[in-house]
Amino acid sequence: MAAPNLVKALVLCFLLQRSLVFVDSAIGINWGTRSSRKLPPPVVVDLLKENRVGKVKLFEADPDILRALIGSGIEVMVGIPNELLGVLGSSPAACDQWVSRNVSRFMDKGGADIRYIAVGNEPFLTTYQGQYQSLVLPAMLNLQQSLVKANLASYIKLVVPCNADAYQSVSVPSQGTFRPELTQIITQLVSFLNTNESPFVVNIYPFLSLYQNSDFPQDYAFFGGSSHPVVDGQNVYYNAFDGNFDTLVAALSKIGYGQLPIAIGEVGWPSDGTPSANLSAARAFVQGLVNHVLSNKGTPLRPGVPPADIYLFSLLDEDQKSILPGSFERHWGIFSFDGQAKYPLNLGLGNAALKNAKDVPYLPPRWCIANPSLDPSAVANHMKVACNVADCTTLFYGGSCNAIGEKGNISYAFNSYYQLQKQDARSCNFDGLGMVTFLDPSIGDCRFLVGISDSGSPVGCTNFCGLWIMALWILSYVRILNVL
Repeated sequence: MAAPNLVKALVLCFLLQRSLVFVDSAIGINWGTRSSRKLPPPVVVDLLKENRVGKVKLFEADPDILRALIGSGIEVMVGIPNELLGVLGSSPAACDQWVSRNVSRFMDKGGADIRYIAVGNEPFLTTYQGQYQSLVLPAMLNLQQSLVKANLASYIKLVVPCNADAYQSVSVPSQGTFRPELTQIITQLVSFLNTNESPFVVNIYPFLSLYQNSDFPQDYAFFGGSSHPVVDGQNVYYNAFDGNFDTLVAALSKIGYGQLPIAIGEVGWPSDGTPSANLSAARAFVQGLVNHVLSNKGTPLRPGVPPADIYLFSLLDEDQKSILPGSFERHWGIFSFDGQAKYPLNLGLGNAALKNAKDVPYLPPRWCIANPSLDPSAVANHMKVACNVADCTTLFYGGSCNAIGEKGNISYAFNSYYQLQKQDARSCNFDGLGMVTFLDPSIGDCRFLVGISDSGSPVGCTNFCGLWIMALWILSYVRILNVL
């Protein structure tokens, strides 16, 4: 009997350890990779560890990122793009192969700690017009069987990150229901989640409610109390997050799963690109959210029960994201693209403030600016070309670089293109209208960026290189003085 008892004790310790990790690491973060200036994955993993972030959510199974996470102790949610749902739902063999390539091979002893697989990303979004609705459950069922075959089903849970538009309410949270065309599918999905002890994952964005509705009370989007609370019987809602969350709770209750755990797959506030997206608002929202969640107050329909997990959106800015939803889309990171904290933030994970990334492989400190002697009227086409390729969203109305003047705007566009092209000298020509400078042209809150090297290590200089840069710096300075 000694051996079985020992096994039971070890299993109990293992489950207890998992539970403790779960509680200690309630705040996780999304790590997106739609960027032309990616930090090396080991640098990002070190950034996560330095900031004691214990959970990370990936939108796809990037092998370089998963390798970097091996041995880190960080719990991972791996995403499957919507485009793969069809083949995974129709082919058990394809699921076996996906699990083998993207999960099993990274989970040897001491490997990556993959806890969740996100099956699709907001597949029920209304803008998809039902394209993926029928594909989700077949894919989940096949993937579950693949996890069973790989002896991982008891450790890795399947979830489906849903947009908050999957449910609705005509007025107050208690009247929340799922969209009529989704009720049957969601009921089947939730039954699967409940059977397999997985949470319902939802993305909640009070920022978008404010951005898309000019009548939306601004203070209701934050956590400092609202002069426009929502009264729902005996319950009063002072912030949009709680109201949205409880609308989902009500919708789940109406299909018989009112106690199902809920995790927040994405929530955040952008810091640039439009007037309501700025550093002050982003800090107020994210800090308010963290404080609210860690207070364990819960919501009126779930008092004392905060979300199972919350994944902030997002870790880093991504300059290749589509701006069709708005120019703010490239500025959701709590860190800039190079891992530098944008604003003071206490995540409640042991550090009083964010710590910056180390060993960032920057390109040399030089920038492309508009030649001071140029005629601005001659540059319109060049600026358009630069901004069609590079990210110029900070120049838009409400952006951090919107008020730096006409020549400043031109210089910003030129430099964005120049850094995107890895400082290729030809990319700063613009028919003679651009010039390279070694004087940082940043103005106030408008930061002129320096790109990141593809080599994965900081670009260094020998003593001779340093003298050469100093000489070029002097020449560029003299050139500007001569023009002036």
